[in-house]
Amino acid sequence: MLAEILQFQAWLVHREYSQATIQKYTYALTRFFRETGAGRRPDRETVAAWRDALVGAGYTPATVNAMLAAVNDYQESIDNPAGKAKPLKRQRKIFCDADRELSREEYFRLLRTARETGSKVTLLLLQTICSTGIRVSELKYITVEAIRRRKAGIRCKGKCREILLPEELCTRLDRWCRRRKIYAGPVFVSRTGAPISRVTVWKKMKALCSRANVAWKKVFPHNLRHLFARTFYKIEKISRSWRMSWDIPASRRQEFILWNPAPNMSVCSIKCTYCCKK
Repeated sequence: MLAEILQFQAWLVHREYSQATIQKYTYALTRFFRETGAGRRPDRETVAAWRDALVGAGYTPATVNAMLAAVNDYQESIDNPAGKAKPLKRQRKIFCDADRELSREEYFRLLRTARETGSKVTLLLLQTICSTGIRVSELKYITVEAIRRRKAGIRCKGKCREILLPEELCTRLDRWCRRRKIYAGPVFVSRTGAPISRVTVWKKMKALCSRANVAWKKVFPHNLRHLFARTFYKIEKISRSWRMSWDIPASRRQEFILWNPAPNMSVCSIKCTYCCKK
């Protein structure tokens, strides 16, 4: 099935899928052929049986649907739409699991542990993701040029957006670049000079768990994005109340210290005080 997988990869490249998605889909399709022994044009029953087997093995619906998407895309690439199987129906969650939610105090413990262990790059990774809300795959857009402009242009999943970089974060990243003699391109790079991989970021964060006394399942890059989102939502909600009413007690006005309105209110511009001060 090597030829079919290579053709599928070429089809994904032609469709402008990201490199991470191509790797994930290739792995899922390879696993499908290995576990089912299907031929070049699998039928729908075989695909559906494999989907149900994954559910029986204990995989979450999100994981099952992600792997099934790879097989369904393969069916489309070989012009065999009748071989597609329907994904599992999922109801959107309106709450966050308490045992997976990273708190502000736990985040600061991770920062202290990274500082105490001398892991400067891990410390900066934590601060960068949590103070900007970017995805781990978007770290490559945090460049020396972006630090100078105080904003980064990000292109991900076919969408383009700009994020503002807090001044204090830029100062710390600029100091890091000078020490590491990074004068252009991504700030976070590997020993070979390539942008740091998500696996490396994941390992560096997990290494802090036991010493910081934070549950292992709470520490992963996307959870920092969730923490940023909760913080931004709270401040944005307060700021909207402020703009709608002048009858706010003076004691509540202190809550706006962290809010720095941008010309475009749809752009987040929370100061780094929340995520970087400690």
